[in-house]
Amino acid sequence: MTKMYKMLFLTLIFSSTLISISSYSWLGMWLGLEINLLSIMPLMQNTKSILSSESAIKYFIVQAIASTIIMASMISLMTKTMLTSNINIQSTFLMMMNSALLTKMGTAPFHFWFPEVMEGLDWMNCLIVLTWQKIAPMVLLMYNMNFNLFMVTMIISSMVVSGVMGVNQISMRKILAYSSINHMGWMLSTMMIMETIWLYYFLIYSLVTVNLVMIMNKYKIFFLNQLFQTMNENQMTKLWFILNFLSLSGIPPFLGFLPKWLTIQALVMNGMIILPVMMIVLTLFTIFMYMRITLSTILMNINEQTWSKTNPMFNSTLISITNFIAISSLIFITILFNMN
Repeated sequence: MTKMYKMLFLTLIFSSTLISISSYSWLGMWLGLEINLLSIMPLMQNTKSILSSESAIKYFIVQAIASTIIMASMISLMTKTMLTSNINIQSTFLMMMNSALLTKMGTAPFHFWFPEVMEGLDWMNCLIVLTWQKIAPMVLLMYNMNFNLFMVTMIISSMVVSGVMGVNQISMRKILAYSSINHMGWMLSTMMIMETIWLYYFLIYSLVTVNLVMIMNKYKIFFLNQLFQTMNENQMTKLWFILNFLSLSGIPPFLGFLPKWLTIQALVMNGMIILPVMMIVLTLFTIFMYMRITLSTILMNINEQTWSKTNPMFNSTLISITNFIAISSLIFITILFNMN
């Protein structure tokens, strides 16, 4: 019965996102976001974790306030007197709607809820919040995307917040949350110029995140000391983790570098030089965070008795297959580029 209700709400989550991004009206988009919010709430409840209820309430309050702002902005924009009287008023309501959508995505400076909610969830809910829950707000944001000072400020603030706040974390869930904020900044820049690059970026980011979450869910890793201990017990898992973690950082020659490369090239070809330079410099903070954890995983050897059993939901064969696909994809993509 437990699996049945989980499958039901998962189906509702996937369906509501599709409703939202394929709707012809703002009301249908808002309706999809609301169904999505109500569907994920039961999945966040976990009897084995005392923090799951707290995270669910925080998530619900923030998302409900953001949905209210979106609805108020829609009503104001659809009022004919507002549209014909003053352009400044119209741009103000568009900025309000964009801010609410950025809040739903967890982008800085509207990120205050994101790491705190992630800390109380299990890995499967973390995976949904990190990947699928961002699709609908990002697609709706594309309808209002313009290259203006507001969006550039959001991009730069996402880079700064993720770099400064992520360095001092010991929780893997918070590290992935700040990593997601950093990648959101890159995705916002791709959405301003070319949606195709955004799609490539999101697919590669989701693939690498799935690989990391599968490893940490299998071995019940939540903090860095657990990571160092488990990695020493499983050398193959250590290799998969290091390759995916470096790929998430976006450094060459790993798969995660490809979307950043495409983003930088597209920005430069559109005459934007200062923005990609600032993005590269500020991303170095998060790369430092990734490299420090990776080197610590390679060098540290912690011999302590472990009391946690591995999670049977993902076996080693599935993890190996998905990781092989993710890592070998870089070879295939390189061959494809050379053929052109």
